[in-house]
Amino acid sequence: MAADAFLAWLRREGRIVIVGASLAGLRAAETLRDEGFEGSLTMIGDEPYEPYDRPPLSKSVLLGKASPAHTELPRRRSVEAKWRLGVAATGLDMAAKRVLLADGDEVEYDRLLIATGVRARPWPRQAEAELDGVFVLRTRDDATGLQRRLMASPRRVFVIGAGFTGSEIASACRARDLPVTVAERADAPLVGALGGVVGAVAAELHRENGVDLRTGVMVTGLEGDSVGRVRAAHLSDGSAVDTDVVVVSLGATRNTEWLAGSGLGAGPRGIACDAGCRAFDYRGIVTDDIFVAGDVARSPHPLFGYQFLSLEHWGNAVTQAEVAAHNMISSSTDRRPHMWVPAFWSSQFGVNIKSVGVPSMGEEILIAQGSLAERRFTGAYGYQGRVIGAVTFDNSRWLQFYQGLIETAAPFPPAFLTVDRRPEGRQPVPADFPDPSLPTHGPTVTLSGYSPADRRLVFKPAHA
Repeated sequence: MAADAFLAWLRREGRIVIVGASLAGLRAAETLRDEGFEGSLTMIGDEPYEPYDRPPLSKSVLLGKASPAHTELPRRRSVEAKWRLGVAATGLDMAAKRVLLADGDEVEYDRLLIATGVRARPWPRQAEAELDGVFVLRTRDDATGLQRRLMASPRRVFVIGAGFTGSEIASACRARDLPVTVAERADAPLVGALGGVVGAVAAELHRENGVDLRTGVMVTGLEGDSVGRVRAAHLSDGSAVDTDVVVVSLGATRNTEWLAGSGLGAGPRGIACDAGCRAFDYRGIVTDDIFVAGDVARSPHPLFGYQFLSLEHWGNAVTQAEVAAHNMISSSTDRRPHMWVPAFWSSQFGVNIKSVGVPSMGEEILIAQGSLAERRFTGAYGYQGRVIGAVTFDNSRWLQFYQGLIETAAPFPPAFLTVDRRPEGRQPVPADFPDPSLPTHGPTVTLSGYSPADRRLVFKPAHA
């Protein structure tokens, strides 16, 4: 069948399957229908709920201002899909074009979109992770359980990890006047995402709001009592903290295990795809019937040296899903690349934090507007002589300007011909990010291209 004839048939009678019934999956389904797809659409999700919004779970839900059950994503339109909820995908047969499900069923497709996202990284010792009072926070059920425990006024909440989610949890606990200790192995909160200069400001916010912040330490173990309830956390400096609620906030794991042996280019860093969201197979050859979107995708970005970026961003999930859906039912000449500029926001301790670009690539930072001491500032990040990212604390009016600098590869430090000039003598300083070869749990952007620290496959002749 010729390409044009196949596309016409696909739009009218084809079968599209979306694995991942969350934000990216829903927006892709809506886009498919908006753009005229009339065929069969199946939505597969491992949770029993229709798509819901995750950011409120660590913010308004923990503050008691919203119910986890009322975080449904708004619908742009009816998607007229067959929903397979509460059943996980367990395998993919690329040759037969079938998705295998945990209940033994198989779903055939003509085009497949994988939007399986990420899950919270659990505490590594299973027996300790299963103690009563130990939580992670990613799903609606996670938020329901943690919210109930916070409402019961625990004597102390212990948070492991001071990335964005861990910091938001600590902020919510203090807003509820709950004692909270945060343990972070780096020197300050948020250093993996924003670097040490901004991390120092975040550390001051924690401590000034009554958080018992422990930095430069690791949690060596969680201790339970005789009936299986957590009662203490032990730290690498020899100290122990009595607690009855522990929240593990150690970053995310991409949901790719179900693709093992499928032949797709999937692994712990996500699923590699091209700029048009088409997945690569394990040989590095692009497929034309499997697409990827959202947190699980790794795609090259021309604004950032064609690094393969994995973006755990709400806005990225939406825009990438829309691009993927469009390209799934379009001819090669009508397809478009996914080039969304990363953006992220967080609210903690009464401060609105927003970023644009990829600050974690930055070598230097310039506090271009405002003041670190006043907690109201804009920091611009530079990489190899160009503006690569920006962050604002209660100063988001500047973000659009810096996005323009990033999109045009403006030189760093910027000249500021049309905005407030920086104070006399203010110069860029090292951004102070952790060693990229060491694991961190702060970034919302993972650079997953070439790195000297990466292990690479070595192929040897069969007789060697």
